[in-house]
Amino acid sequence: MAETMRGLKRTHRCGELSLQNAGEIVTVMGWVQKQRNKGGIIFVDLRDRSGLLQIIFEGSDCGAEHFAKAEKLRSEFVVAVVGKVEKRSGAVNENLATGEIEIRATQVRILSEADTPPFQIEADSKTKEELRLKYRYLDLRRPDLQRNLMLRSKITSTIRAYMAEEGFLEIETPILNKSTPEGARDYLVPSRVHPGTFYALPQSPQIFKQLLMCSGYDRYFQIAKCFRDEDLRADRQPEFTQVDLEMSFVDVDDVIDATERMVQRVSREAIGLDVQLPIPRMTWAEAMERFGSDKPDTRFGMELKNVSELVKGCGFGVFTSALENGGSVRGINVKGQAEMPRKKIDALVEFAKGYGAKGLAYLSVMPDGSYKSSFAKFMTEDELKALVDAMDGQAGDLLLFAADKTALVWSVLGALRVEVAKQLGLIDESKFNFLWVTEFPLLEYSEEEERFVAMHHPFTMPMDEDLKYLDSDPGRVRAKAYDIVLNGVELGGGSVRIFQSDVQEKMFEVLGFTKEEAYERFGFLLSAFKYGVPPHAGLAIGLDRFVMLLVGADNIREVIAFPKVKDASCLMTNAPDKVDTKQLDELQIALALVDEKEA
Repeated sequence: MAETMRGLKRTHRCGELSLQNAGEIVTVMGWVQKQRNKGGIIFVDLRDRSGLLQIIFEGSDCGAEHFAKAEKLRSEFVVAVVGKVEKRSGAVNENLATGEIEIRATQVRILSEADTPPFQIEADSKTKEELRLKYRYLDLRRPDLQRNLMLRSKITSTIRAYMAEEGFLEIETPILNKSTPEGARDYLVPSRVHPGTFYALPQSPQIFKQLLMCSGYDRYFQIAKCFRDEDLRADRQPEFTQVDLEMSFVDVDDVIDATERMVQRVSREAIGLDVQLPIPRMTWAEAMERFGSDKPDTRFGMELKNVSELVKGCGFGVFTSALENGGSVRGINVKGQAEMPRKKIDALVEFAKGYGAKGLAYLSVMPDGSYKSSFAKFMTEDELKALVDAMDGQAGDLLLFAADKTALVWSVLGALRVEVAKQLGLIDESKFNFLWVTEFPLLEYSEEEERFVAMHHPFTMPMDEDLKYLDSDPGRVRAKAYDIVLNGVELGGGSVRIFQSDVQEKMFEVLGFTKEEAYERFGFLLSAFKYGVPPHAGLAIGLDRFVMLLVGADNIREVIAFPKVKDASCLMTNAPDKVDTKQLDELQIALALVDEKEA
């Protein structure tokens, strides 16, 4: 039967004790990790969030009553133990922070008994993630998850301290907002008071933080909850947290400086990582040309080479037709892999097809200098040699080529270089390579919508020298936008904002909004711009991703207390779920569900 604490007070967490406490009478509380009964002596490993501690029960110390209780202890029982800290009588456990000591118990209280858990509570659990997420409250007892979440707490505290020192004000913005569908899908919340209308959960605090700049608050930040109804990946969740900031009377360099000093401080205090400043910068155009990605992993080479000019007159139709259709031909050099088995090359071809490629062309420069290729018969010996030279090819190298629309070629080879590097173990996992990517295109053309859409959002300022192209050549306009990247993962991004009404209205016009539509969606912002708005800029960093990378986790579910799975559901609570008809009636909502077979 469970007991109460009855006036007992915990004096220490388990991991806080050391040899310095030898001889002290202490009270510790936690969960039983393991009980080992050796007859006249019982060993118990007691666990709390700070670590493990060995407890020893002997009848001569604790008496028959407490020894009998110790015999009953099982995994995950919650107990309170009073005893004396002693130097460990057996061998020191080098793997434990408390490995030099043990507690010789004088009494124990069983505060809560436990059923046998569905999986063992241990670090680096091999239990299927679905089962762990169903019993997340047990999974969260694992030492590695607890370390992750404690580090996340430390990171947010460090961010808040840094922001306060830098003169930022922490201001909360609304969760229930107006829907402005431009980008990812909104999560909608029906209003009972205003039937037939809906709030939207914020995809970011973007408009409100700009309004705060209009209101004279100068420097704002928030650790903000955001929501996007989109397909999930390892580094995405339907609800996520971002470190959001905005600054007045600044340009690109000011935001970058404030952000990278925050990143430097967080990295140092969280994991002892010394981030050298300034963080390198690379324009979007250079990143795409060299790495085929706007979030390049710079921990390894294998950069893209553009060989379009070299092959435009060759006899290989795949190359020439791509060029005739306005595309390009580019390749990567996989050093030392000329003798890669055909089966592995075929697997890489299939990988490329997953990114939209029709195929991959390959050329192996064999150790004896001969060529083995999928297209050698269509090109002369001189053409092949020139191609190999252009790719910096040497005996033993494998050259892989993609030919199509340039955006697709970038996407395919950008993903392929990372996949090959992973397969061949070329990535130094101990490195933390930060990078700023700047001067993104302001707009990208959507074939689906047959119009230009904002690459970031419609409030991004064009580069001053490119403003003249907004009407004549919108695709040429670069933005005062910047992303911060870590090891090939986009940590966050931001931009200088448009603060002149005429430029903002022109931007909406280019995006295909009429003046009436623009005011219907964003009228409150455009109206605010009529009453004196300072130049301003900002940025948001994905907190979940940042913590994930710092702790070396594979996905953000390992750094979020209660995450969703890939279909945006919670396996523990079964959310989302049906609601009572009464609730729907109050909201004046009728469901028109599509039959599953029809769907």
